Amino acid sequence: MTSKQRAYLKGLAMKIDPILQLGKNGLTPEITASVDEALQARELIKIHVLQNCLEDSHEMAEVLAERTHAQVVQVIGKKIVLYREGKKEKKKITLP
Repeated sequence: MTSKQRAYLKGLAMKIDPILQLGKNGLTPEITASVDEALQARELIKIHVLQNCLEDSHEMAEVLAERTHAQVVQVIGKKIVLYREGKKEKKKITLP
């Protein structure tokens, strides 16, 4: 992913709300499955890491991206933004 594409996705991510929350249980198989389903449906998702989660947000983002074959767009504080190109043409985000 180029820096121009990443900047474009960051701009899109600013307008969306987090759809998942990660808590004290961390990355469970259920959370990974939920992230995978969300990426199939939306391509670009934002995840909120709750304060009671003891794991590092950056490490969690990398592990989630690896498990779901996605790319980390950005991690700011307790917010993670992931992107995975969709298979359906009508819902695809066109990158510059």
